[in-house]
Amino acid sequence: MKRLLVTRLALIVTTGFVLAGDLRLRAADGDGQATTITKEVKLESLKWPQFKERLAAMKPAKYTLVDAWATTCAPCKENFPHLIQMHQKYGSKGLAVISLCLDDATNKKAVSEAEKFLKEKSAVFTNVLLDENYGEGFDKLDVNTIPAVFIFGQDGKELKRFTMDDPSHQFTYDQVEKYLIDLLGSSKSASTGS
Repeated sequence: MKRLLVTRLALIVTTGFVLAGDLRLRAADGDGQATTITKEVKLESLKWPQFKERLAAMKPAKYTLVDAWATTCAPCKENFPHLIQMHQKYGSKGLAVISLCLDDATNKKAVSEAEKFLKEKSAVFTNVLLDENYGEGFDKLDVNTIPAVFIFGQDGKELKRFTMDDPSHQFTYDQVEKYLIDLLGSSKSASTGS
C-alpha cells in the first residue's frame, strides 16, 4: 500500500513538471546534496544540411529514429505519444529520437503551436523545425505524406523508412517498435559476440 502511495505521489509530481514544459529530476551529487537536473523542451530551427550533420553526429546512439510530423497533421499528433514511449523505453539501449517538424518555419503561429504541443507532450529529446521553404521537407525526405518515421544508423545513413505513401501498406508505430526491438537486440548480440 505504501509503495502504491509513493508511486502515485511520484506520478502527480512528475505530471506537474511535465505540464510546466520541462522535466526536473532530483539527484544527489557527490557531496550528498540534492541537485536539480532540467531537461528542457525546445524546438531548434535547422536548415536541411544542418539537420543531416546533426543526424550523423548523434553519437553515442547506435540508431536514430526521426519522426516527421506537423501540427496540422492529426494522425501525427495522435501518434506522438508512441514516440515519447520509444524514447523512454529504448533511449538507454542506444536509440536517439528526433522529432522533425515540417510546419512552415515563417509562420509564427504554427511555430508557437508546435512549441506548445512539444511542451504539453514533454518531448525532452531533440526537436527540430525544418527551416526550409514550406513543403520542401517532403521533397527532402522523399515522402508524399506524414507521419513518416525513419531509422538511421550511427553513420547517418537511412536503414528503414515507415511511410503512409502506399495506401495499401500503411505502417503502425507498433511495427516501428518491433523493428527497433529486433534492431537493438541484434546490435546487442553483435557487440557481445553472440
